[in-house]
Amino acid sequence: MDRRRFFGLAGTSLAGFTAATLLGCRGQQVGEVMKDNKKDLVGNTAAGAETFKPLIEEAVGKLLARQSAGLQPASVPAPAPKRICFVGLKNKSSEELFDFKDQIVEIIDTRINTSQVFAQISREFFVAGLREAQLQPDDLFVPTKQRQFIKVMESQGSPIDYLLFASLTSGTTRSTNDNTQKDYLLTLELVNIQTGTPDKESASIRKGYRKSHGLR
Repeated sequence: MDRRRFFGLAGTSLAGFTAATLLGCRGQQVGEVMKDNKKDLVGNTAAGAETFKPLIEEAVGKLLARQSAGLQPASVPAPAPKRICFVGLKNKSSEELFDFKDQIVEIIDTRINTSQVFAQISREFFVAGLREAQLQPDDLFVPTKQRQFIKVMESQGSPIDYLLFASLTSGTTRSTNDNTQKDYLLTLELVNIQTGTPDKESASIRKGYRKSHGLR
């Protein structure tokens, strides 16, 4: 074989192998289990764990702290926990929550359930009650339909003292250089069904987004 042809073929093969290797590495997705001491990833186009987790912790924490402020001292028998029904989360923000919506609901539900302030009504009972009353969660903002739902729950042996509503909103600020700031607000509204008195708590967090122009 001609010497120049041999080295030419060898060079072509090596270049093809290198390109294939680089493409393979570039297209490969690798996962890892993140330990508790490692920070959450920060979403570059929308809010994620780094935003929602602090919002939930602050809003729920403040609500539980205020509700437990009136509890009796340890020397006095504790009153019966308040029976609460968590209606769910309404997304009023400019972003789709996708699978995070269910996770936010579950985290709030668990925090409420593990507190000593409230006795949580099972979500399965809640859904069954809505179905029996032929209502949607948004209908519970209407007093007459709210009373209809409460009667159904009482007939099923699940009386309610409070309804808890959660909502997520966002506000967007844009600058002249295409950078944006999103202000996220998680609001919890606890409604006493006997008096109709609401108790609101909220938490907010700001997040900045900027466009990268790459190397120049």
